Amino acid sequence: MADLLKQQGNAAFAAKQWDSAIDLFGQAIALDPSNHVLYSNRSAAYAGKKDWDNALSDADKCVSLNPKWSKGYVRKGAALHGARKYDEAIAAYEDGLKVEDTPALKKGLEEVQHAKEAEEAEGASAGLGKMFQDPGMWAKLAANPKTAPLLADPQFAAKLRMIQANPQLAGNAFNDPKMISVLGVLMGIDMQGFAREEGSDELPPGYSKASPPPPPTSSNGGAGSSASTLKSKPAPAPPAPDVKMADPEPEPEEDDEEAMAKKAALAEKTKGNDSYKKREFDAAIESFKKAWEVWPKDITFLTNLAAAQYEKGDFDGAIATCETAVEEARSIRADFKLVAKALGRIGSSYLKKEDYDNAIKYFQKSLSEHRTPDILNKLRDTEKIKKVEETRKYINPELAEKAREEGNAKFKAGQFADSVALYTEAIKRDPSDPRGYNNRAAAYTKLVAFPEALKDAEEAIKVDPTFVKGYIRKSLVLFSMKEFTKAMEACQAATDADVEKKHTREIEDQMQKISMAMYTQRAGETEEETLQRAMRDPEVAVSTMPFCCRAYQCGRVEG
Repeated sequence: MADLLKQQGNAAFAAKQWDSAIDLFGQAIALDPSNHVLYSNRSAAYAGKKDWDNALSDADKCVSLNPKWSKGYVRKGAALHGARKYDEAIAAYEDGLKVEDTPALKKGLEEVQHAKEAEEAEGASAGLGKMFQDPGMWAKLAANPKTAPLLADPQFAAKLRMIQANPQLAGNAFNDPKMISVLGVLMGIDMQGFAREEGSDELPPGYSKASPPPPPTSSNGGAGSSASTLKSKPAPAPPAPDVKMADPEPEPEEDDEEAMAKKAALAEKTKGNDSYKKREFDAAIESFKKAWEVWPKDITFLTNLAAAQYEKGDFDGAIATCETAVEEARSIRADFKLVAKALGRIGSSYLKKEDYDNAIKYFQKSLSEHRTPDILNKLRDTEKIKKVEETRKYINPELAEKAREEGNAKFKAGQFADSVALYTEAIKRDPSDPRGYNNRAAAYTKLVAFPEALKDAEEAIKVDPTFVKGYIRKSLVLFSMKEFTKAMEACQAATDADVEKKHTREIEDQMQKISMAMYTQRAGETEEETLQRAMRDPEVAVSTMPFCCRAYQCGRVEG
């Protein structure tokens, strides 16, 4: 659960939803308070929100939980940097570098050092910039004979306006002699004296060569008084702008320890695969179990374990392992193909146990996750096997005989539909007995279901080619269908099958019956009707076709 909250927190962090990320990481910490990575991630979220105090607090907790983890020092340095505690930030980064020399620590140290230098430079130029913001600056410069001509230069005047707008540019004033003169006027001292060449006898304005040198207090004191004046009235510090830092990033899903665990688990998986190929299933099982124990985040460790158990013949073990794989895969949102594979392996294990219902159930579940030809073929084969097995298990000659006798009773009572049901049960109980098909054909005939009756008579002959009553039944059905020629052929086949001549009288009576029906049918018909009847017989039609074609051709010639 803590891992899931961590993932959700990382997603919120990526969307820069700092409060949501902080809340999710906090929930994860409540479930796993010893996880230093969670404190590191929440520190990053606080830093994203610029809540430097809480960011530092979580960073300190991260470092205390795992002092050997360099990323904790990165978090601490970033929090101190954001709070403008540059010296402490530098110390934090340097402590981290003692643990591990990483690019993140080096970059953080470099950034905070640059920030410190920049702030110091801004502080040095702040006093000079204040003088350029004096409202009376232009009047002072215009009244001074040395600086008045300078204001006539548009470029120089523009430069002064730029410094007024951006006081930080005043730090470069000492690079321009004209600016030195301006600074001297604004400060009330002769700044040019600092720029005279050595040995120069040029004196500041108001002094002459004949005049005695001014007392130390007049020049030094003046400068000192100016300096003291500046010191006595320091300019108020401007509000500090936000520290420019790169956006923090959460820790990756795997820390160094987890990466090592994953590497060890994959090594065990490789060993297990090698053992499996050598059919050393016990060794393979141990390797796959160890891989899962070391890093329980790869479902293939479990599916491979189940495969080894399956090959070893431990089908119950394979089923239990795959059920665990499915449950774990759901919890970590693994690839649906892995879930399908585990479900398919459960189906294969049940198939080996001849539990066809469960095999079909899990093959169908596997196909609902991911449809593959292999599992689809297994499902179809299992359904066929189940049907055959159910038929085999249902066979019971004694119950078949009982059902057939009950069917005969219903037939004699004229309840032909009921007799069909009972004969059907007899066939299911003993499909190798032709009597069930033969009797059902008789019942179908009574129900005027001639196609079904003919099919059953032919099935009875197929089951037992020596079953004479099957041929007789076929002849009777064909007779009812007024297929007299075919009915006569069936009688002839019955005669051939009646080797022991037990049914001679019955066959002869049927043949006589057919002959009389044929004679009656043909007695009053014309030659044209006879020809049409003959042509309805396929054999007659085929044998007479060449003659008809020749006659037709001759007729065309004569025409």
